[in-house]
Amino acid sequence: MARVRNPATLRGIADDLGLHVSTVARVLNGMKEGERAASGETAERIRLRAAEVGYRPNPHAASLRTRRSNLVGVLVPRLSDVVLATVYEGIEAAAADHGLTAFVANTQDEQDLQRVRADMMLDRRVDGLILGDARSDDQTILEEIGKKGIPFVLVNRGVAGYPSSTCDNYRGGRIAAEHLLELGHTNVAVIAGLAHASTGIDRPAGFIDRYREAGIDIPASHVIHSGLDSAGGHVAADRFLALDPRPTAFFAVNDFAAIGAAGSIRAHGLRVGYDIALVGFNNTALAAELHVPLTSIDSAPVDMGRSAIEMLIKKLAGKKVRSVYTEPKLVIRASTDVSRQS
Repeated sequence: MARVRNPATLRGIADDLGLHVSTVARVLNGMKEGERAASGETAERIRLRAAEVGYRPNPHAASLRTRRSNLVGVLVPRLSDVVLATVYEGIEAAAADHGLTAFVANTQDEQDLQRVRADMMLDRRVDGLILGDARSDDQTILEEIGKKGIPFVLVNRGVAGYPSSTCDNYRGGRIAAEHLLELGHTNVAVIAGLAHASTGIDRPAGFIDRYREAGIDIPASHVIHSGLDSAGGHVAADRFLALDPRPTAFFAVNDFAAIGAAGSIRAHGLRVGYDIALVGFNNTALAAELHVPLTSIDSAPVDMGRSAIEMLIKKLAGKKVRSVYTEPKLVIRASTDVSRQS
């Protein structure tokens, strides 16, 4: 009969190395605030011995000691959204750096489902929440979570009065406008995204304000809110192309809406970059690989996710946090610069 091997323990590792068990525990299970870590050489010996004997921390026991689950719940509308998936990569990586485990749930941007998913995460005894689905038109859910005393921060979308990690979306809209103004486009249109999301509010606002400063008012007929997918962008572009005179440039607040707009432009027998200039937002990997590569505003979504974790950790420590913003950057490609087309 095979001999059953007992699981490795902190006590066993401490005895093997001639150390106090508390020293081993600090290195392998994390330090409490105010405790001093072991020296680098000792810590390395402990980690090597732990690897040799196959030691695995007991998260349940640790949570009983610290009254922490080390779990972070993340709510997003759809993880199938490339931008949100990239934001989550940043969250997950930063969480692991701090000994936390993040897990995500989709809410489909529906308020009833937001409540169900948030309650599910609270039942899992998460230490805190990161919300990527906040709505500017209804803060009820944020207020409800706040009343429960669970620390949370927002990511990707912001809402006034709540700390968030987002791109500087207003500035990103201004940068897109500045680029098109420099190219001489005075008749422009905006595929504005979701009316209830800060991305669909701040990005168009920055764009429209910059044009107004240049003495050009963008009429309401040239601003359409749509879904953040290719279908929504296609429908919006169809309506713009029916205008007389038609716009010479489109700004879409999401790359996938811009891709849909490009499909509409082609379907009308027009050429992206020649007949209609096109600017997207987020600079997803696909933007550079399109038949006509897409000019886009890079929003640094991985950094957004990492910052959200750092903010939440500060809140868990009882510290006040302020909203942080990634810096938008213009990436010019052939959809606005025909000299870049092969």
